[in-house]
Amino acid sequence: DYFHRKSALVDKNDKFHADNDERAIFFCKGVLETVKKLGWSPDIVHCNDWMTSLIPLYLKTTYKKDPVFKDAKSVFTVYNNEFLDKFEGNLVEKAKMLDIDDEMLKELKSNDFSGFVKLGMQYADTVVRSDEDFSDNLNGLFQEYASRKRLSQVAADENLLSSYQALYDELSH
Repeated sequence: DYFHRKSALVDKNDKFHADNDERAIFFCKGVLETVKKLGWSPDIVHCNDWMTSLIPLYLKTTYKKDPVFKDAKSVFTVYNNEFLDKFEGNLVEKAKMLDIDDEMLKELKSNDFSGFVKLGMQYADTVVRSDEDFSDNLNGLFQEYASRKRLSQVAADENLLSSYQALYDELSH
């Protein structure tokens, strides 16, 4: 039932779907399992925004010994898609997988958008910031991680492809 509805995050009355967290977690796990089943060995897994933010964590824990992912690097791009709605239930238990303990998922205890973004930023090899104007909250997250994480900014202009290719080349070598 996760993917049969026509709307992504909110219904026709702008009400946040109660299962958005579960759909994001299912999507992240499903992507990695699909890549594994197909035998693709990615050099880089590029994750875009909160809905894919668990993939860098999963790559560094549950999938780190898998031959398909052993050399893969992750890029996490954050956009200005912040929302204030809260997720329901215990996100830590929902997101947990093999080789992941509660401490690794502590950011999800906030039950919000920021918790997902923090995890993506924490576990990705590189964090990319789109060239949008960000909220004070997101700017704060970037500042928090800037001291200990490689951060890049990519402008959405005619050089977008070459900017990403340069980043990918750097990560692959």
